Amino acid sequence: MKKAGEVYNNGQKVSEQKGDVLTYYFKNGEIKAQGKNINGKMQGKWIFNKKEGYLWQVGYFNESGVQHGEWIRYNPDGSIQQEKHFKDGKVVKR
Repeated sequence: MKKAGEVYNNGQKVSEQKGDVLTYYFKNGEIKAQGKNINGKMQGKWIFNKKEGYLWQVGYFNESGVQHGEWIRYNPDGSIQQEKHFKDGKVVKR
């Protein structure tokens, strides 16, 4: 798996950080994931997409970089596939 700062064989960046926002890209340049990254830790709201071009998941991280709060996974048609609530990285409600 490619690491942050690397590029795909076609020259597309794997990731890019602008201020507190970190964006990961698919090889085709579309956004794979995006959210706040502070001191190397994912924080706040993050959005994840599938390479097929649809929203896959939205979730939140706390200041420690662990899942905290609502996480929703979507089907290709936009309907909700799964919903979970986390507290400090542990599922507390499905």
